[in-house]
Amino acid sequence: MLPQEKIVQILTNKGLKLATAESCTGGLIAKLITDVPGSSAMFDMGIVSYANEIKHRFLGVPNEILDTVGAVSFETAKAMARGVCEAANADISTATTGIAGPGGGTDEKPVGLVYMSIYFKENDRQITKKLNLSGSRDEIRNKTADIVLETLLKEIE
Repeated sequence: MLPQEKIVQILTNKGLKLATAESCTGGLIAKLITDVPGSSAMFDMGIVSYANEIKHRFLGVPNEILDTVGAVSFETAKAMARGVCEAANADISTATTGIAGPGGGTDEKPVGLVYMSIYFKENDRQITKKLNLSGSRDEIRNKTADIVLETLLKEIE
């Protein structure tokens, strides 16, 4: 069974809702979840927020964070996860922000740098990780989605 299939099964059985906020993964996590039959019981919303303005307006990421540490940061990933959880009135949320390439990287923030966050509303708990991935754009996006789903599954099992 794929991680997303187990996630749908577990969250549905527990009566919990999941929401996603995605930048570098472009909706891939939401797609993988909604590929699973019956996912509508536990998934109401995903937001793809490429632009900083969307991160701020729809996810509540403070402009101060975006202006000081940038969109690709621990702080932004954490704020995105909290923001989408609130917007969707979900129980659990995931967020991804990073540089999938092939361009856009810098010495400070190279291609393959991704931050992911998972937020649990019930106990106000958050898991945020920095990933340093390699590969093509698709490989970086796929690896990110896999890590998010595997991390989420581990936490809810």
